[in-house]
Amino acid sequence: MGADHGHGHGHGHAVSADADRRYLVGALALIAGFMVIEVVIGVIANSIALISDAAHMLTDASAIVLALIAMRIAARPAKGAYTFGWKRAEILSAQINGVTLLLLVAYFAYEGVHRLVDPPEVAGPMVLFTALAGIVVNTGAAYLLSRADRRSLNVEGAFQHVLNDLYAFIATAVAGLVVWVTGFRQADAIAALVVAVLMAKAGYGLLRDSGRVLLQAAPGHLDPDEIGAVLAAEPDVVEVHDLHVWTVTSGYPTMSAHVIVEMGSDCHGVRTRLADLLRERFEIEHSTLQVDHGKVAADEHCPDPHGPRHVGRTAPS
Repeated sequence: MGADHGHGHGHGHAVSADADRRYLVGALALIAGFMVIEVVIGVIANSIALISDAAHMLTDASAIVLALIAMRIAARPAKGAYTFGWKRAEILSAQINGVTLLLLVAYFAYEGVHRLVDPPEVAGPMVLFTALAGIVVNTGAAYLLSRADRRSLNVEGAFQHVLNDLYAFIATAVAGLVVWVTGFRQADAIAALVVAVLMAKAGYGLLRDSGRVLLQAAPGHLDPDEIGAVLAAEPDVVEVHDLHVWTVTSGYPTMSAHVIVEMGSDCHGVRTRLADLLRERFEIEHSTLQVDHGKVAADEHCPDPHGPRHVGRTAPS
């Protein structure tokens, strides 16, 4: 009985890490500088909407800082016990960022409801003009982040934060205008609640996506059953089992499987063909396939085969 163990690698063409860092640092400078100004004006104007916007910008800045740190850590080579290197550092930073967002949501939802019931005096013109400046700053930051490699969960998370913050500034500008023109002070609290909703959406999205990676779920665009069926349909393949698809980090799908082929088949040739198929059809650049000869499939080789068995056309009935 022959066996072949091997893996296939491919190399994608991504935006260089140095270019990504420059875009991230540029966006961080814009956001951090304006955030300080907004906090000061928010306190002077007594606007919870402006202060909540500033807090949202703080999470934007934190997301970018964590992304920069994670990019540096993830670049460390694989060695010792860390056989995949530190590539999941960005996933951990995304988790931290998502949790922070949800904690801020709880605070601003409480404060917004409180001010909705008992609205304080708000300097409408100051809120309006500060929010308009925030729209300009966030547009610039969003443009810089859009130039980076958004396949990274960190970069995409930071981009979505800034984009949501842009929407929040629009809501705050409307609130400032309403307070200024009509004197309806509750508009400020309503804008803060809108910001909280946007923050909740972004936080949930980050926790959901990073949680899938940490739990080693298959990427959303890949169906393990479809992959198993496609592999099993290839010539010489009797059965595919122990098929696992997961993501090491953003844009790094990985797959392993045990493949049973017909007696007399070229194990190495089948493995190479299947690895090429996975790369070309499913964009799985890293695949590890154990290929064995056998007439009877899983039970002959694995006492406890994991997951469904994908039986090929050449399998005995």
